[in-house]
Amino acid sequence: MSVDLPDLLPAALRRAWAADGTCPDLDLYSLYRARRIAHPERTALVDAEGALTYAALDDRARRLAAGLAGLGVGPGDVVGAQLANGRDAVAADLALAALGAVALPFPAGRGRREAVSLLGRARAVAVIAAAEHRGDRHAAELLGAAGELPALRHVVAAGPGPVPEGAVALSALLECDPAAFRPERPDPDDAARILVSSGSEAEPKMVAYSHNALAGGRGNFLGSLLPDGRAPRCLFLVPLASAFGSNGTPVTLARHGGTLVLPGHFTPDAALAALAAHGPSHVLGVPTMIRMVLDRIARGGAEPFPAPTAVVVGGSPLDAATAREARRVFGCPVVNLYGSADGVNCHTGLSDGPPAAPGPGIVAGRPDPRVADIRIAVPDVPGLREAPRGAVGEIVARGPMTPLCYVAAPELDARYRTGDGWVRTGDLGVLGEDGTLRVVGRLKDVVIRGGANISPAEVEIELAAHPGVRDVVCVGVPDALMGERLAACVVPRAGALSLAELCAHLDGRGLERGRHPEHLLLVEELPLTPAGKPDRAALRERCAGQGPFARAG
Repeated sequence: MSVDLPDLLPAALRRAWAADGTCPDLDLYSLYRARRIAHPERTALVDAEGALTYAALDDRARRLAAGLAGLGVGPGDVVGAQLANGRDAVAADLALAALGAVALPFPAGRGRREAVSLLGRARAVAVIAAAEHRGDRHAAELLGAAGELPALRHVVAAGPGPVPEGAVALSALLECDPAAFRPERPDPDDAARILVSSGSEAEPKMVAYSHNALAGGRGNFLGSLLPDGRAPRCLFLVPLASAFGSNGTPVTLARHGGTLVLPGHFTPDAALAALAAHGPSHVLGVPTMIRMVLDRIARGGAEPFPAPTAVVVGGSPLDAATAREARRVFGCPVVNLYGSADGVNCHTGLSDGPPAAPGPGIVAGRPDPRVADIRIAVPDVPGLREAPRGAVGEIVARGPMTPLCYVAAPELDARYRTGDGWVRTGDLGVLGEDGTLRVVGRLKDVVIRGGANISPAEVEIELAAHPGVRDVVCVGVPDALMGERLAACVVPRAGALSLAELCAHLDGRGLERGRHPEHLLLVEELPLTPAGKPDRAALRERCAGQGPFARAG
């Protein structure tokens, strides 16, 4: 039995956005197929194996869809995909869309426990997983977990490495006849993809999106960054299987007919090689990735590359110092994207425009109603009660990109969705008089030191302004006396940094001493999760083993 994925947004709103052209009102595969017919020889993707045209990728996707149909996969079925960036991941996206199935991608590198949780809660009937990825054997792990997944009927092993006994080889499915396959035509407002959000819950949240929400709402976001209307050439440093990566197949290819540049596993050298070799129009990454690339360029020896149209940075707060340096080094606008799988998007755009009025937090631009309307609500009040203009409150969003619902989690729907479809983000923000959104922090992402709340995001923003700080993440570490204390994990630019020096800097920035970090961990680079974000859990564990804390004033 397929998982129930009700749409919690009023149907009249969905239909209005389709009627006025805000959403294309076509399923993702039909959109892609139209691009393939119009431009069959256009390059669809470039990965470690080379380039594939729209026609060649379509042939691969139809073969895979025919093979999956032969396994019994059909409309409404959820199929997981744990694949690295490359042609197999993109073909799987398109094949599942053509079947009318629901794709559940999650990054390669995530462990067995989390994968089993995702597949089990979504009642996935099949999963396409890497036979071998950087030492992990995902297909074998999931095959071994089949007893915990009663709905799972097939494990498909992809890529190099031995195919475990009992799994189906992806290569065998690709031998099917593409001409014998007839695509489904799902309702554009039906579920197409499940995005995985880390969130603050014990298990990752899953959020269901329709074809229209992806190609329409999220597609309009990327469309606003195409100044001349030409098809984009997008270098994805983040996994296509992440929420940020959902701007890949559904948006870059299906909606805009562009090209995906996929260097595989992220390293600064691989990113720079892709920039030089393929001249992407847009670079998409998280701030830590961009800082690592900037640091590699500063060390010298990198090949020159043409200036992109934009560097699009999301996934975590982007500080002003990194934005300035990236703008200078890349020679193009740096777009700060505030967004999440839960259904919110706001970005600063290609034009710097007049400077925003001073205020707290980080500027996230002006909300675009063709993507998501954004309001500020009074926190912890049932329904939606808007806060006065200029007041800090919870960011809520509703618009063409709004997801259907949380997957198999009615308690999350009750907590984060209002009766008329607004999404409560759990983020704190403020809308200025000029309509500019500033993101201040998280309602729940606080360190509680002796009963006082400290926002790690607020401290990170101030520390990032120190000239000796390349990158920084602040985490709470358990403490027997105070409950928690704040630790700063810093990648220095050069030379040594001391906790006293950083606290003196915070004094100069006006941050009260009770919010200063009491521990400093210097690292050469921040560890990243499989989704490409800083691994706060790993940093918290390292800090917990570093010994006694300094005492803040």
